[in-house]
Amino acid sequence: MGDARIIPFDGSAGGSRGSGGRGARRPGNRGTRSETAAGGPQARQVRDELVIEEAEDDVPVRESPRRRTTRRGPVHAVDTPAPDGDATGDANAPAAPGPRLGRLAGALAGVVGGAARGLADGLAGPGWEDKAADGLAFVRRRITGDYEVDEFGFDPELTHAVLLSILRPLYDKYFRVEVRGLQNVPDEGGALIVANHSGTLPLDALMTQVAVHDHHARARNLRLLGADLVFQLPLVGQLARKSGHTLACHADAERLLRQGELVGVWPEGFKGLGKPFKDRYKLQRFGRGGFVASALRTGVPIVPCSIVGAEEIYPMVGNFRTLARLLGLPYFPVTPTFPLLGPIGLVPLPTRWHIEFGAPIRTDAYPAQTADDPMVVFNLTDEVRETIQHTIYRVLMQRRSVFF
Repeated sequence: MGDARIIPFDGSAGGSRGSGGRGARRPGNRGTRSETAAGGPQARQVRDELVIEEAEDDVPVRESPRRRTTRRGPVHAVDTPAPDGDATGDANAPAAPGPRLGRLAGALAGVVGGAARGLADGLAGPGWEDKAADGLAFVRRRITGDYEVDEFGFDPELTHAVLLSILRPLYDKYFRVEVRGLQNVPDEGGALIVANHSGTLPLDALMTQVAVHDHHARARNLRLLGADLVFQLPLVGQLARKSGHTLACHADAERLLRQGELVGVWPEGFKGLGKPFKDRYKLQRFGRGGFVASALRTGVPIVPCSIVGAEEIYPMVGNFRTLARLLGLPYFPVTPTFPLLGPIGLVPLPTRWHIEFGAPIRTDAYPAQTADDPMVVFNLTDEVRETIQHTIYRVLMQRRSVFF
């Protein structure tokens, strides 16, 4: 090709382009540029410079979060270090979403955690975290054997954490037991609690145990004296030993009393438990007064205890004596619901209970040898029995209803 001919930019010569041509003068261009004929290297250089300036004039400039200048045309990145300390990051990369997603995830976790804690508080009550921790610690101690059992087999931790916890709903919600006179139970030292027995099943003894432990100022453990049959039954005997019960004999009773324990006895025995409903709240004979002899030998006070409400939980209207002998039981009860309704008949009626502890009868003023005097033993036994009977009559007169 020959030499290119220079054409003036202002269009004075022929061949000028219109306002839309590439070489037209545009507002904002710096100085006057000329265009060579198409095809030469110089023309391409001039054209590229004009395109660059045209693109720079048309594209707005914005500042990105990473302090880089971004254009639709050719980009000139500003050499500013990335916030994460990476000075070689991509200038055109968008801002990292990590912090924003982290805040969102944290807020979501807080909402879910709060909802879960609220649900747990509603189901298990406030302080469920502490209860769960105590429960796990209890399981660990049971597995490792890190707990104490006395010579009678009493396991205080198992009794407080499990056995009494099972009985408390019956005590608080079902029978709604009202307790009076707990100030008559000594805060320390041995004492013998003597109560009337009724209800076909010995629930009255268990409710008395809960009352003393949960409502006494010192939360004392009541060690019950049970009949031989209790410890002969499978599982029942083991649980009785674990909860502090022992055989109703002079040797065990006196040993517990000398150790400063609180001992409970129900002298009516099976005669009181299995009496017919028509004889309710009429105390049976208190045996030969063996409990009084034990109190005289150890010098501990006798606390009379009267229980009202247990007579009506299983109204006993009959007794299958033949079946009871075959099963080795003292009686086989017939109630309005058992055995007619089968297992459902074993559910007790929700009567309202009243337990009242009377003033203690002191025995420390008597010489120890009076425990072998039948007249002294009989008089004290009769005094305890009459005190309980009169208290029962008074509570019955004050009671508004069997169930309310």
